[in-house]
Amino acid sequence: MSRVPSVLNPTEEDIKLLLSAQCHIGTKNVTKAMATYVHKRRADGINLINIGKTWEKLVLAARVITAIENPQDVVVVSARPYGHRAALKFAKYIGAEAIVGRFTPGTFTNYITRSFREPRLVICTDPRSDFQAVLEASYVNIPVISLADTDASLKYIDVAIPTNNKAKHSIGLIYWLLARAVLRLRGSLEYAATWEVMVDMFFYRDPEEIEKENEAAEFGENEFSAAAEAATGEWEVEAEGVAGIAAAADWSAQTATADWADDVEAPANASWDA
Repeated sequence: MSRVPSVLNPTEEDIKLLLSAQCHIGTKNVTKAMATYVHKRRADGINLINIGKTWEKLVLAARVITAIENPQDVVVVSARPYGHRAALKFAKYIGAEAIVGRFTPGTFTNYITRSFREPRLVICTDPRSDFQAVLEASYVNIPVISLADTDASLKYIDVAIPTNNKAKHSIGLIYWLLARAVLRLRGSLEYAATWEVMVDMFFYRDPEEIEKENEAAEFGENEFSAAAEAATGEWEVEAEGVAGIAAAADWSAQTATADWADDVEAPANASWDA
């Protein structure tokens, strides 16, 4: 870490996060441009990425993003589904703009389209899936930062962050670390303070899992409401019984004091001629 200032060096927790998210796991293929970022090759043919160089490029990318005065001039592009949530969260916390899903051709070159943008910096999740955005950025001289695996092509890529960009946890963690580094360089977050935003917020979530969780939550709420209704019903039955007993006592009291069969005596001075 000699190329990085001491204040920007990773902590032991950061290294553990990178390893637990498998950011160092590459692919079996290695391109010529990515060979310098490979630490070694395992027995099964998987290439391992050097975590130290990943952190160096992460800090460099954060410094490039911080140099942009207006954060809205930064566009985050992610066509890969695993990067949709991470790109949206990253753009939200640093104030950038996110383009997830299909990238409309001409977004950076054709000013007639509704989705026309003129960014000063483009951040991509995968150089292959986001190649249309990278190509258009090269036409208008926009620098590009991209996450790159060992088999990625670095054509038209200015800053490559070597990492595993095929797993949802590694993509989410890299975007989380990059957002935290940008906030720290801007001065809105202290280096000694921990960021209150959890890294889980940047992880991709399967829609089926979300539906299952919602169904489980609804089922639990229904059970709770049914139990509450049953409890209130029992209380109502008991209240009705007590009220019925009280009402019966009142009616019996009235019948004891007043009898309809008793004749009421007329006043002595009452007369028809009066």
